[in-house]
Amino acid sequence: MSAAEAARLQTLLTALRLPTIKRLWGDIAEQSDREGWPAVRLLAALLELEVADREQRRIARHLDQAKLPVGKRLSEFDFKAIPMVSAAHVEALSSGDRWLAAGQNLLFFGPPGVGKTHLAAALGRALVENGYRVLFSRTTDMVQRLQSARQELNLPNLLEKLDRFDLLILDDLSYVEKDQAETSVLFELISTRYERRSLLITANQPFGEWNRVFPDPAMTIAAIDRLVHHATIFEMNVESYRRRQAVETNKRSRGKQEG
Repeated sequence: MSAAEAARLQTLLTALRLPTIKRLWGDIAEQSDREGWPAVRLLAALLELEVADREQRRIARHLDQAKLPVGKRLSEFDFKAIPMVSAAHVEALSSGDRWLAAGQNLLFFGPPGVGKTHLAAALGRALVENGYRVLFSRTTDMVQRLQSARQELNLPNLLEKLDRFDLLILDDLSYVEKDQAETSVLFELISTRYERRSLLITANQPFGEWNRVFPDPAMTIAAIDRLVHHATIFEMNVESYRRRQAVETNKRSRGKQEG
């Protein structure tokens, strides 16, 4: 291939937005010439590289948008410490598929420190890697965001933007209190996504305590009804993982001192 032909090819690949092929075609073409590939194999090899690289860029972009806590993966979650949560069940959920298509919800209940946030974030990461769009937020931050949008008469636009995410993860719902913010906006978010888009909610308190969150009992009942209608509920009522770690660390420290 002449220099002019190579330059022309570079221009065409730029115009077609094929950066991976543009970067690698020379090396792959040399290998093709050396090994005598048929043209169809060369073309397929280049396109496969482009598709794979494009998928990795998409995943990286969506992980950045997801705002997930760093370093939380299903492979690092201690399922043995939470025997009531099946690793196989969570793995099946991580494929997304039917439950996200149906707008079903996941609800994680348990005391502080049992791993609700870790599991939620790890599941969210797995879903992004499997092609879905996820957004993680502390519930208090989401309420503030919704409140600001309503005050600026921009709530419908924000709800439409949030609708682009297959799953919203709202962490620590129990820390939201109705005397801190007008949390009817949270109810509006739940209602907007009902039977259409999925929510994953973590909470320290059972449903009976949710009257602290919403402005009135009727709204509390309506919110719970919408969340549980199509939901999988995980009860994670075990001793705090962080507390267990602290106790074990103290035991090891005392053992060293005594030794």
